[in-house]
Amino acid sequence: MEISLLLEYSWVLLLLILLEGLLAADNALVLAIMVKHLPEEERKKALFYGLAGAFVFRFASLFAISFLVGVWQVQAIGTLYLLFIACNHIFRKVIIKKAEGKTEDLKEGKKSSFWVTVLKVELADIAFAVDSILAAVALAVVLPDTGLPHIGGLDGGKFLVIFTGGFIGLVIMRFAATLFVKLLHARPGLEIAAFMIVGWVGVKLAVYTLSHPELAVLPEAFAKSTGWKATFYVVLIFIALGGWFLSKEKTIEEERANQSA
Repeated sequence: MEISLLLEYSWVLLLLILLEGLLAADNALVLAIMVKHLPEEERKKALFYGLAGAFVFRFASLFAISFLVGVWQVQAIGTLYLLFIACNHIFRKVIIKKAEGKTEDLKEGKKSSFWVTVLKVELADIAFAVDSILAAVALAVVLPDTGLPHIGGLDGGKFLVIFTGGFIGLVIMRFAATLFVKLLHARPGLEIAAFMIVGWVGVKLAVYTLSHPELAVLPEAFAKSTGWKATFYVVLIFIALGGWFLSKEKTIEEERANQSA
């Protein structure tokens, strides 16, 4: 593999790991909230089933999407889905955060049984898997082909990058989620930045879709052009840096005040 190609793949893999880490932390936090009402032993079992389901659904999604990635209708649906989850998450966090908090308080009294909770966890896993794989595919699909044997409809190199990013995301969800959750609590703006990146990745998939030969709204070469790639990564870096530097770091006193409230 040429050095330039290796560097491009390594850069995308690094971005995937960082994005998967933030998404995995958010996912782990959601799962922890879903099972917190269970006794400790049942809670551990529910989280174990949740992790097992995350493996199955994530890799099933990858194999399914790998066969459909060349279909522009599927690309369009993926674009709309990524843009929707980004806008929906940011809207809930910024606009109706207080109302949502009150709703959660009302739901606190309704505690599901063990197997109902497991079912909810697995359904959440399906949504998390689709989010993760679609974002990864949108990042990797415009990479140059490596010449490795195709897996599904994807070049072998692209498939391995997506697979590796997804696997590392699951490892983070299992072993390092606590650290990422603490980071998100300390700098809450990072969570919004992560979903802004998901939305920006959706824009990238939109460009790729509009460049599809059957649509030809944009020139086919545009999605793989150096200018567009540079623009995409510069904006992505600015979003990430903005999420870090513009996010007010919570002090220990603020954390204690939030916990007591």
